[in-house]
Amino acid sequence: MRSRVPIVTAVLVLINVIIFYLVNMVGNPDVVFEQFAMYVPAVENGEWYRIFTHMFLHADTGHLFNNMLMLAAVGYSIENAFGPVKYTITYFVGGLGACALSAYYDVFTHNYVESVGASGAIMAIFGAMIVLTIRNRSSFDKTVGIRSLIVLAIMVFGNMSAGVDWMAHLGGAITGLILGFLLTIGMNKKY
Repeated sequence: MRSRVPIVTAVLVLINVIIFYLVNMVGNPDVVFEQFAMYVPAVENGEWYRIFTHMFLHADTGHLFNNMLMLAAVGYSIENAFGPVKYTITYFVGGLGACALSAYYDVFTHNYVESVGASGAIMAIFGAMIVLTIRNRSSFDKTVGIRSLIVLAIMVFGNMSAGVDWMAHLGGAITGLILGFLLTIGMNKKY
């Protein structure tokens, strides 16, 4: 039986909060974003670390709060179902998938912008939750899948305003759906 304590989720939330505090209370956010935000031309110049570091930076308190609230709310169920290793894989690979689609869109439109936030990785967790709900309707509340799909649609398509990297949200969601199917192959149906 898996642990009921969402250790990985708690650690991810804690790391994000600590980094936000350090960047905003001790450091200079503009300098940090310039060095660590996802920015396609910088990655093309060899700064590959940005595809990871951007996931731990947030633009402001509201951005951080919304992302960590969503992560805490959804992370518990998925971490319990997947276990810490598959959950961690989903989070980080989902974040990379989000980054990849966002970068492709930037290159396609020739509109290069700095991108920060954990929302792409969190959308992957939502995508995985939808898959788990579909595969095992008896273990999750029947409305969880519908609610997750609605929240996912709102997060991706309801946030198409300026300053929101909705392509990262879409990339994370697609990656989460794919990972959800791949990582549940052969899993016992009792999550």
